[in-house]
Amino acid sequence: MESLKTDQAFQNLQALFDNGAEKLKLTELFAADPQRFEKLSKHLKTPDGTILFDFSKNLVDEKVLAGLFALAKSRKVEQFRDAMFNGERINFTENRAVLHVALRNRSGRPILVDGEDVTPKVNAVLAHIKDFTEKVISGAWKGYTGAKITDVVNIGIGGSDLGPLMVSEALKAYQVGPQVHFVSNIDGTHIAEVLKRVKPETTLFIIASKTFTTQETITNAESAKAWFLAAAKEPTAVAKHFVALSTNGPKCREFGIDEANMFEFWDWVGGRYSLWSAIGLSIAVHIGYNNFEKLLDGAHFMDTHFLETPLEANIPVWLALLGVWYINFHGTETHALLPYDQYLHRFAAYFQQGDMESNGKYITRDGSRVDYATGPIVWGEPGTNGQHAFYQLIHQGTRLIPADFIAPVKTLNPIREGLHHTILLANFLAQTEALMKGKSSAEAEAELKASGLPADKIAQILPHKVFEGNRPTNSIVLPKVTPFTLGALIAAYEHKIFVQGIIWNINSYDQWGVELGKQLAKVIQPELTAAGPVTTHDASTNGLINFIKSNQ
Repeated sequence: MESLKTDQAFQNLQALFDNGAEKLKLTELFAADPQRFEKLSKHLKTPDGTILFDFSKNLVDEKVLAGLFALAKSRKVEQFRDAMFNGERINFTENRAVLHVALRNRSGRPILVDGEDVTPKVNAVLAHIKDFTEKVISGAWKGYTGAKITDVVNIGIGGSDLGPLMVSEALKAYQVGPQVHFVSNIDGTHIAEVLKRVKPETTLFIIASKTFTTQETITNAESAKAWFLAAAKEPTAVAKHFVALSTNGPKCREFGIDEANMFEFWDWVGGRYSLWSAIGLSIAVHIGYNNFEKLLDGAHFMDTHFLETPLEANIPVWLALLGVWYINFHGTETHALLPYDQYLHRFAAYFQQGDMESNGKYITRDGSRVDYATGPIVWGEPGTNGQHAFYQLIHQGTRLIPADFIAPVKTLNPIREGLHHTILLANFLAQTEALMKGKSSAEAEAELKASGLPADKIAQILPHKVFEGNRPTNSIVLPKVTPFTLGALIAAYEHKIFVQGIIWNINSYDQWGVELGKQLAKVIQPELTAAGPVTTHDASTNGLINFIKSNQ
């Protein structure tokens, strides 16, 4: 594929940007077209209600949008999308297919990898998850004392932690099974604090490591096992309290896990896209298998929309192209995810990995270095907390920060006859309006005069009360946070990331940047306990190692 900057469609967009599109004003765009909201918003009808995607508060007009869709076609987004769904090895650096969509293929449509339909294997693992989940929730699965399992601890890292943690928190209102806890950090504090909250006889550990060799995960698993055996004494009891999300049978047996309690997943499942697989076992145990299926149903719903809908009406494509417009033309570097629902408090953290590990690349698919920006820094916090933390910078800072605002029409907790939620929604709506409209000097001056301030004070304060506005936002309005709507929302962002990666001509499905630090850590670890000062690194690293050694 030719370089993005030499693509004629990109050059056409650059010409539009240089010849006036850079200075588009949202208030003027709305004034010029009373139908702008209707034209630039999309409705998706789901079994749980309609999801609204409002793209109208973006710095685009019809010409820019036409140019962006032309860019998507020129970059062969549709062809790559079809290649992914058809099981082609689009992750070429690891020679793997990319088939998280197969994990939630609710249609039963054959999906082939090297001529083999993977759907039966996926369904077999789902049946295993269902059987196991029902046993734990019903109490048929008992611990070594005969007691029912009350707590589940998921031990994993990266995609084996972030996805299950985010979804378990988001769907906490649907809990029907044990409490779930998550341990990921190699810092012993993490597992120590979790173990303080559980009891050996009623706790089940899920060890999430495909190879069963991931250093952080296996170290934490061995520490959990030692803690458990200090109470249980008998090694055979391990099989009643530990299960594995892994394909390494010998290692699992050696640990004490019954191979019947190993849950398989495949190399065409990337870690950051794996919550739909056996990695989601902790989700299923927490909210029940029926709700886990609804999560898969929602994701499949969005997969079908993404696969079958023309680009101009395709939600993930809209999300992706607007991001490209800001990153590659306006020069933005970050993107804020701002959910106005406390259940979604881990949503931004989850997509930090989803987006930044996928598209944080500077090498193209043909091995050359990019001469344009790629993945954004993704960040955010739930509203309204964020309003009292960092919104100041979004409103009046020197950086343009596109933001996605996400809120449900209906709350799962209608405290005080819905008063809390009404206030929350009022803030959700007010922020996007304020970011768009701002406040003019004349408006600010009128407010100050009405407050009775003297003229000299008004002159002093006035510049600080002006908001330039023209800050772009997407508004995503869910009917309610349910397993189905959450599944659809997550899948929409997954496909957005895919589309942007294709436009930038990078491989969104490897993560070589994670490897170098891990390799160096293996060198440094024995040096921390060896006698004498270390001199084999650069001066700074030597100094840090030797300081730590001298103060241990």
